[in-house]
Amino acid sequence: MEDEMRQQRWFRIGALAVALFAINVIARLVIRFSSDGDDGRAQSLATIVMFVVVALVLAVLTFVRSQRDKLSDWMPDVGFGALAGMLLTVLVGPFVSGIGPFANGAGEFFSQIWLYCGFGVVGIAIGYGVAVMLGRDYRSRALKAFTQARTTRPRRVVGRR
Repeated sequence: MEDEMRQQRWFRIGALAVALFAINVIARLVIRFSSDGDDGRAQSLATIVMFVVVALVLAVLTFVRSQRDKLSDWMPDVGFGALAGMLLTVLVGPFVSGIGPFANGAGEFFSQIWLYCGFGVVGIAIGYGVAVMLGRDYRSRALKAFTQARTTRPRRVVGRR
């Protein structure tokens, strides 16, 4: 029963969203407990580190998933998981810091969305690009198997009577 649940698409999307949100919660708690509320440089650095970690998680996940599954199978999972993680981060995450989503203004709210989307897209592109460059993505491996199957067949003799 538990293995069946892990195979369902919604579980993979939800697990990715929760993992990305957990990265945000950890970053917010580090900011909250390690620096004063007025230290803008520490907050900016922690935020950038959080976005880099999100990009790395998405890159590694994309690299692994692109080796096993077709692009049309893993891209919706990763995309919707990242989108759900972003929504949790921008709408629920500020409450961890003790403020609301729009407490610092709409500009910061939307800049966080743009940063999250940008780092997410770059992370996914890097993961898939590395898999393609190494020839380890699903399509490259399928083409390689097809080529090997076509070249290892015995030649058909034509014209013998």
